[in-house]
Amino acid sequence: MHHTPLLLSSMPLSPINCIHSSTPLHPLFSSTNTPDEAPPYVSTSETVTNLPIDFAILGFHSLLITLTLSDSIALFSPGLSTRTIMDRFTSSPRLMIVSDLDHTMVDHHDPENLSILRLNALWEAKYRHDSLLVFSTGRSPTLYKQLRKEKPMLTPDITIMSVGTEITYGNNMVPDEGWVEFLNQKWDKKIVSEETSKIPELTLQPETEQRQHKASFFVKKEKAQEVMKTLSERLVNRGLDVKIIYSGGMDLDILPQGAGKGQALAYLHKKLKDEGKLPQNTLACGDSGNDAELFTIPHVHGVIVNNAQEELLQWHTENAKNNPKIIHANDRCAGGIIEAIGHFNLGTNISSRDVTDLSDAKLDHFDPAYEVVKFYLFFERWRRAEVESPDVYLSNLKSVCSASGVFVHPCGVEQSLHDCIDKLKNCCGDKKGKQYQVWVDQVFPSQIDSDTWLVKFKKWEQTGEKQQGCLTTVVVSSKGVKPAEGLTWIHVHQTWINSTTQNTQNDWFL
Repeated sequence: MHHTPLLLSSMPLSPINCIHSSTPLHPLFSSTNTPDEAPPYVSTSETVTNLPIDFAILGFHSLLITLTLSDSIALFSPGLSTRTIMDRFTSSPRLMIVSDLDHTMVDHHDPENLSILRLNALWEAKYRHDSLLVFSTGRSPTLYKQLRKEKPMLTPDITIMSVGTEITYGNNMVPDEGWVEFLNQKWDKKIVSEETSKIPELTLQPETEQRQHKASFFVKKEKAQEVMKTLSERLVNRGLDVKIIYSGGMDLDILPQGAGKGQALAYLHKKLKDEGKLPQNTLACGDSGNDAELFTIPHVHGVIVNNAQEELLQWHTENAKNNPKIIHANDRCAGGIIEAIGHFNLGTNISSRDVTDLSDAKLDHFDPAYEVVKFYLFFERWRRAEVESPDVYLSNLKSVCSASGVFVHPCGVEQSLHDCIDKLKNCCGDKKGKQYQVWVDQVFPSQIDSDTWLVKFKKWEQTGEKQQGCLTTVVVSSKGVKPAEGLTWIHVHQTWINSTTQNTQNDWFL
């Protein structure tokens, strides 16, 4: 089960040993270097694909744009691989955030999901195009996918699961076979099963939590120390090198000694370095004992969120109190991550959600990703009745849409963009007092000529526990406008995301 580890490895149970394994990093992971100082960028020749259909768009400036699948990169295709992810970059990513989920990225005590939505808006507007997002969680793939259905989470480039025993890439979570081969060393799940079956105090956890390199059990707290000692001795005698994690007063996991969140991060660093794409900066984020390993990796900035558990705070006091690269944030969960971005000067840390009047947020350059984030934040505030002067707001919204602009509803109905804006009058404040959120995910702009951008992303809405989403393709233009005025929206095309709840035409706006 996903958990907060109190005890790491099979060493005697002391406060220090509860958090840090004595086994050093495998030599495979020990090499580090200084990232390339040249700023990363995404190739302007990259185009976004997997469009709802191949289509031609005639803008007000009579530009014909033809998009095909054959000559572009399918950013949202199920087969997205490691190579495809890294091919987005022509040099080192600007930033890699590696974050725990429960009580770090995700605040389970925040019913409005305010902190994670703040980070979502910041990431998609300012970081997604040239940075890497990595989730590192104790959850199994089953429980991780369940969390995604409950919370407004972004899609990471890389996912580390099951307490660092699984690394996957992209939307389809393609496994890293090199990591699998490394963990197979001195590991035999059959021997683990044989030895644990001889200990009656152990109760097997559900099948979803039994993974190739993780065996999970329940054990009573008063029996934990004795069980761990016995297990460690027996498995060593059988020739295995294991790490035993006890957490939450009941959960016991047995992993290969080379597994863990820190080891997985070191492996990724080594892999990216070999490709010449080691991130310029890495920010590790956590709240509990098994996150401590993340902060031991060389050249990593670390943030312990304000609501961190006592065992991680104790580790920080005893091991990293005077380390300026690791801070204990003033803010909790994702708010602490945003705080750390600013503290370490890793980039801007002002989220669009922190700006009260977005109409006053003027730019000195064209920024399609920011425009998309801002547009749908406007939309959320409109439906939540959080907009002052609605008539002025609606007029401003209409002014950024081309008079000849077209919206293709995910149900297939085509209509004028101006007509869509007019229809928003009918839904002003219809979500007032409800737990309603809108966010965008995987926003990838691609400039297709001197004044036109194609932007592809996923647009999500959540009311309570119900999520609905669609793939969205937008064409925006800078012709005839200044950056402070914002880009002109020419075409919006949406299709339902597989497995999402589909709304009728009257229930889904833009």
